Amino acid sequence: MAIPEKLRSGLTLPVIAAPMFLVSGPDLVVECCNAGVIGTFPSLNQRTTEGYREWLHEIKARLQPGAAAFGVNHIVHPTNPRLMADMMVSVEEQVPLIITSLGAVRDVVDAVHGYGGAVFHDVANVRHARKAAEAGVDGLILVAGGAGGHAGVVHPFALVEEVRSFFSGTIILSGCISTGRDVAAARALGADFAYLGTRFIATTESAAQAEYKQMIVDSGSMDVTYTPAVSGIPANFLTKSLVANGIDPKTLPEHKLDMADEAKAWKTVWSAGHGSGAVHDVIPTADLVARLKSEWRESLDGLSNDRSAY
Repeated sequence: MAIPEKLRSGLTLPVIAAPMFLVSGPDLVVECCNAGVIGTFPSLNQRTTEGYREWLHEIKARLQPGAAAFGVNHIVHPTNPRLMADMMVSVEEQVPLIITSLGAVRDVVDAVHGYGGAVFHDVANVRHARKAAEAGVDGLILVAGGAGGHAGVVHPFALVEEVRSFFSGTIILSGCISTGRDVAAARALGADFAYLGTRFIATTESAAQAEYKQMIVDSGSMDVTYTPAVSGIPANFLTKSLVANGIDPKTLPEHKLDMADEAKAWKTVWSAGHGSGAVHDVIPTADLVARLKSEWRESLDGLSNDRSAY
């Protein structure tokens, strides 16, 4: 596997819990890491840079010996006025994994590499993947069709194969991954990590509202709408939450909501991927990771049996 050595310690399953806006916080991150998968969160989930630093201190203090690494997502875009301040904190605190979105910048990559950290970058297509590879990132997060949040539309089979043809670093696959069987399938495709978001929303430790978690449990792949109406960038949202906020999926607006109201909108317009159809309960993170591991092992055993039969 092309997983950086610095991220192998404590890892018991090739899984990263995606950094989710308004959902991922210290509780979810700590439980993921202590269970043996990489937990992450967006720095902007904390309202201030100083609050972000406090979260890092809290997470470090609560991690058990032998826990997996954790990561932080930074929005590398001119619309993020906190980027430089938050990045300075990440460098000073030596965050093991930095996940960048909306811009792969060589200076950011060099700053993280300067203290020995790793940088993974979100991409939704091959063009963006090539640009990020040129910026020197360690890994590419392939946000394939059906993923929650700001997702792409390319099929994972095609995306992994094409990116692997020119990129030798770590490949992380996102899109409809909710079970240990899905994790095994991602590895079989050639990905090094599986990237799970929607499944971790429906956990005890996520900061999502109880109604949000239940809506994921009650929804399937046909209950998700892909639209730029909320943030200006195409994303997958639970259709019922769109309707509840006065957005008719049959007549979607051509323009985004006012940017000043975007954060407020995401509190009530709830994102999820097509993998919600495989989410049937809300359980503690530790129990979810244990389930993923069990399903993963069963899948590997099944594949091993198949290999001997043909």
